[in-house]
Amino acid sequence: MPYDATEDEFEAMVADALDELPEPIAAAIDNVAVVVEDWPDEDLLGLYQGVPLTERSPLDYSGVLPDVITVFRGPLCAGARDRRDLAAQVRITVLHEIAHHFGIDDDRLGELGWA
Repeated sequence: MPYDATEDEFEAMVADALDELPEPIAAAIDNVAVVVEDWPDEDLLGLYQGVPLTERSPLDYSGVLPDVITVFRGPLCAGARDRRDLAAQVRITVLHEIAHHFGIDDDRLGELGWA
Protein backbone atom coordinates (compact mmCIF):
# COMPACT_ATOMS: atom_id res chain seq x y z
CA MET A 1 0.00 0.00 0.00
CA PRO A 2 1.55 3.34 -1.01
CA TYR A 3 2.08 6.14 1.47
CA ASP A 4 0.37 9.31 0.23
CA ALA A 5 2.14 12.21 1.92
CA THR A 6 0.57 15.64 1.76
CA GLU A 7 2.35 18.29 -0.29
CA ASP A 8 3.55 20.02 2.89
CA GLU A 9 4.75 16.76 4.45
CA PHE A 10 6.61 15.80 1.27
CA GLU A 11 8.23 19.23 0.91
CA ALA A 12 9.35 18.97 4.55
CA MET A 13 11.01 15.63 3.74
CA VAL A 14 12.89 17.25 0.84
CA ALA A 15 13.94 20.14 3.11
CA ASP A 16 15.09 17.66 5.77
CA ALA A 17 17.19 15.79 3.19
CA LEU A 18 18.85 19.07 2.19
CA ASP A 19 19.39 20.08 5.82
CA GLU A 20 21.15 16.76 6.49
CA LEU A 21 23.84 17.41 3.87
CA PRO A 22 27.33 17.69 5.35
CA GLU A 23 28.39 21.34 5.53
CA PRO A 24 31.21 21.03 2.93
CA ILE A 25 28.75 19.54 0.42
CA ALA A 26 26.01 22.07 1.16
CA ALA A 27 28.48 24.95 0.88
CA ALA A 28 29.72 23.72 -2.51
CA ILE A 29 26.26 23.63 -4.10
CA ASP A 30 26.04 26.61 -6.41
CA ASN A 31 23.09 28.19 -8.22
CA VAL A 32 20.56 25.36 -7.76
CA ALA A 33 16.83 25.48 -7.10
CA VAL A 34 15.15 22.40 -5.64
CA VAL A 35 11.48 22.01 -6.53
CA VAL A 36 8.75 19.43 -6.00
CA GLU A 37 6.36 18.34 -8.73
CA ASP A 38 3.65 15.71 -8.58
CA TRP A 39 4.42 13.47 -11.58
CA PRO A 40 7.10 13.39 -14.28
CA ASP A 41 6.42 12.93 -17.99
CA GLU A 42 8.57 9.79 -17.90
CA ASP A 43 9.57 7.14 -15.36
CA LEU A 44 11.62 9.23 -12.90
CA LEU A 45 11.87 9.89 -9.18
CA GLY A 46 14.00 12.97 -9.59
CA LEU A 47 15.62 15.03 -12.31
CA TYR A 48 18.67 17.31 -12.48
CA GLN A 49 18.65 19.95 -15.21
CA GLY A 50 21.57 22.29 -15.53
CA VAL A 51 25.29 22.61 -15.95
CA PRO A 52 27.26 20.40 -13.53
CA LEU A 53 29.99 22.10 -11.52
CA THR A 54 32.60 20.05 -13.40
CA GLU A 55 31.51 21.63 -16.70
CA ARG A 56 31.31 25.26 -15.57
CA SER A 57 33.85 27.86 -16.56
CA PRO A 58 34.10 31.39 -15.14
CA LEU A 59 34.35 32.63 -18.72
CA ASP A 60 31.02 31.26 -19.93
CA TYR A 61 29.03 30.66 -16.74
CA SER A 62 27.62 33.97 -15.63
CA GLY A 63 24.12 35.37 -15.63
CA VAL A 64 22.78 31.83 -15.98
CA LEU A 65 19.44 30.74 -14.57
CA PRO A 66 19.75 28.31 -11.65
CA ASP A 67 20.07 24.61 -12.24
CA VAL A 68 16.92 22.79 -11.17
CA ILE A 69 16.58 19.61 -9.14
CA THR A 70 13.03 18.30 -9.36
CA VAL A 71 11.80 15.70 -6.88
CA PHE A 72 8.62 13.91 -7.99
CA ARG A 73 6.11 13.30 -5.22
CA GLY A 74 3.78 10.91 -7.09
CA PRO A 75 6.16 8.08 -7.95
CA LEU A 76 8.01 8.34 -4.64
CA CYS A 77 4.78 8.11 -2.65
CA ALA A 78 3.52 5.27 -4.88
CA GLY A 79 6.62 3.23 -4.11
CA ALA A 80 6.75 3.88 -0.35
CA ARG A 81 5.45 1.47 2.28
CA ASP A 82 5.14 4.08 5.03
CA ARG A 83 6.33 7.52 6.10
CA ARG A 84 9.75 6.32 7.16
CA ASP A 85 10.31 4.49 3.87
CA LEU A 86 9.19 7.56 1.91
CA ALA A 87 11.56 9.84 3.83
CA ALA A 88 14.43 7.44 3.09
CA GLN A 89 13.57 7.32 -0.62
CA VAL A 90 13.28 11.11 -0.77
CA ARG A 91 16.72 11.42 0.83
CA ILE A 92 18.25 8.97 -1.65
CA THR A 93 16.64 10.81 -4.57
CA VAL A 94 17.83 14.22 -3.38
CA LEU A 95 21.37 12.90 -2.88
CA HIS A 96 21.32 11.24 -6.31
CA GLU A 97 20.32 14.47 -8.05
CA ILE A 98 22.84 16.54 -6.08
CA ALA A 99 25.51 14.09 -7.22
CA HIS A 100 24.62 15.00 -10.80
CA HIS A 101 25.15 18.68 -9.89
CA PHE A 102 28.68 17.68 -8.85
CA GLY A 103 29.23 15.97 -12.20
CA ILE A 104 28.73 12.36 -11.11
CA ASP A 105 26.91 10.43 -13.83
CA ASP A 106 24.53 7.47 -13.47
CA ASP A 107 27.23 4.92 -14.32
CA ARG A 108 29.45 6.14 -11.49
CA LEU A 109 26.47 6.36 -9.12
CA GLY A 110 25.72 2.74 -9.98
CA GLU A 111 29.29 1.76 -9.14
CA LEU A 112 28.86 3.51 -5.80
CA GLY A 113 25.50 1.83 -5.14
CA TRP A 114 23.39 4.98 -5.63
CA ALA A 115 21.66 4.32 -8.95
